[in-house]
Amino acid sequence: MPVFDTAPLILGLVALAAYLLGAVPFGIVMARLFGLGDLRKIGSGNIGATNVLRTGNKLAAFLTLALDAGKGGIAVLIARALAGEDAAQVAGLAAFLGHVFPVYLGFRGGKGVATFLGTLLALAWPVGLAACGTWLIVAAALRYSSLSALVAAGLAPVWAIVLGHGDMAVLGALLAVLIYVRHAENIRRLRAGTETRIGKKG
Repeated sequence: MPVFDTAPLILGLVALAAYLLGAVPFGIVMARLFGLGDLRKIGSGNIGATNVLRTGNKLAAFLTLALDAGKGGIAVLIARALAGEDAAQVAGLAAFLGHVFPVYLGFRGGKGVATFLGTLLALAWPVGLAACGTWLIVAAALRYSSLSALVAAGLAPVWAIVLGHGDMAVLGALLAVLIYVRHAENIRRLRAGTETRIGKKG
């Protein structure tokens, strides 16, 4: 009698749960809690921490950053504990997609950088730290959040291989491509010299 393979079902459930967690728009939640207005009508209109910072409320921006990163990390850690490493990578991808295409906001979400970094930290903390360090160095030097994200994302698969975590290089590359796609407007503004610098109010 054939045995039913539950692995695809388990991975599917992991992906669904991680997507729904990733889709929680913490930037909008924080903006409302702090009385900052509709985040989608402020600055770039993005729902992430950088745009929350443009309101001038650093605490709200920090909480948004931590929660957006945390939802990716938590999804990975729970999936790994329940179903192993493959499930962890599936959860990381699904949480990222949830943030970028959230069902709660009509599939119009953020650019996924914090969730991306949180996912990397949970999958392999040395790779995550290297990516975070890359972001910080570029941000400190040039003051462009978008450029920092693009460099960090582009180098993430390289860091994965160099630091002995080649098994997550493909996922890192896929997430990097999605981040570049989501930053298409930022790339155009960077080339034109009109991109907004970190900390500038909307």
